[in-house]
Amino acid sequence: MKMACPEVKERLSAWLDGELAPEERGFIEAHLQGCAGCRREAAQLEALDSALGELATPVPPRVAEKVLARLQAQQGERRRPWWQSLALAASLVLGIVLGGSVARDFYPLAPENGVAEVAGLQDFHDFPQGSLGTVLASYQPEEGNGH
Repeated sequence: MKMACPEVKERLSAWLDGELAPEERGFIEAHLQGCAGCRREAAQLEALDSALGELATPVPPRVAEKVLARLQAQQGERRRPWWQSLALAASLVLGIVLGGSVARDFYPLAPENGVAEVAGLQDFHDFPQGSLGTVLASYQPEEGNGH
């Protein structure tokens, strides 16, 4: 199987990381032997990988001591009883259920007469200049592009 440049370039990162099956790895290596462009891209990717591997983030001084002190301080705090967590969860569920039923009364899914009113783009002409609404309202898809 011979691989084309776009296929090789798409798999170069996986090849570099050793994530490919041996057969696919062999196809890529064979392609790289005969293609200077893909070889150049592979070399650039290897250089980038090497540079990123050499990056080091300095550790702040006494970070371990600070983390341990914080953990100990949190353990010393009084924990909330289990029933308070349960009451909070029940309140949230009740709020969601009640909110949904109230919203359904204010915003019915279908009008009573069964005819839905649809807004056209001309209804949105009062957007401020440069706003996203202006862009969306003025968007006219190209004819004949398959969309």
